[in-house]
Amino acid sequence: MSLTAQNKPNRNGQERTGRLSADDWAQAALDMIAEQGVAAVAVEPLARRLGVTKGSFYWHFPSRDALLVAALERWEKVEQETVFGQLEPIPDPRERLRALFTLVAHEFKSHVIYSELLKALDHPAVQPVIGRVSERRLDYLTASFRQAGLSRTDAQHRARLLYAAYVGFLQLNLQLHQARMQHDEFEAYVEHMMATLIPSS
Repeated sequence: MSLTAQNKPNRNGQERTGRLSADDWAQAALDMIAEQGVAAVAVEPLARRLGVTKGSFYWHFPSRDALLVAALERWEKVEQETVFGQLEPIPDPRERLRALFTLVAHEFKSHVIYSELLKALDHPAVQPVIGRVSERRLDYLTASFRQAGLSRTDAQHRARLLYAAYVGFLQLNLQLHQARMQHDEFEAYVEHMMATLIPSS
């Protein structure tokens, strides 16, 4: 059983050297989800993409479903670390919310993956991940709005409104194939959202 990627070209025609890790496979699966959706994740096309034999896959994972679970766990972890980890040092809650809006607005690939996962909520591996991510995001937003001076009820409502706007925007731009906004128009939209939803005092 071949465990390395030596002397096999990847999809860019370049030769890979060295052993692939489980994380390499998980990231490749995420890339496939972003491009073609959850249903497209399969061992053979991923092996071709990575320039390896299927033996490399079975060294790390017993099945395609196990790979999908690992990919979703990777996405969940990276999403949490890259978004919430960057915001933690910001003490002012309003500035933290502004930074959150700006950061999330420009993470296009993460939006695409999330949108594709929303389409696959009937998959048993997808639903719990989306449930955890959504709950964590709503809790974070609610806490931030509370720290910005809103009552508990108002903070919960504002968090739901913001999250619904986010998901709705994904539906319009990704799932319904609406033309993407021009850069200036999009930046103005983000500023409008911040001015509308972040408490001024």
